Amino acid sequence: MANDNKGPENIADILGKLFTSRGWGRKNDRLRLESAWATAAGADLLKDTQVLGFRRGVLEVAVRNAVLMSELAQFHKRTLLAKLRTAMPGVTLTDLKFRAAAW
Repeated sequence: MANDNKGPENIADILGKLFTSRGWGRKNDRLRLESAWATAAGADLLKDTQVLGFRRGVLEVAVRNAVLMSELAQFHKRTLLAKLRTAMPGVTLTDLKFRAAAW
C-alpha cells in the first residue's frame, strides 16, 4: 500500500532502499553463504571447494576434482545439508549441488 501520510519515512525503510539500490544486500547474502559453507565444510574441504551461488533453495558448490565431487555427493551431502541448515536459520535450503570446476 502507498503511504498516504506525507510525514518522515522510517529509517529502516530508507536503509532498505539504499542497500537494495547499491546491491549491498546481495553482497551480504553472498558473504553469509560463504561463511555458512566454511563452517559446514571445514578447513579440509574448504580449500578444494567454492560457493557458486544459491537459487531456489539449492546451494551450488564448485569442487576442484571429480573424485572429491563424487565423494561429497555420495557420502557427505546429508551431513553438509544438516550443518548448513543449522548455520543459516530462516533460509530454506532444499538441496546441495556440486559442480566440477578448476581455479
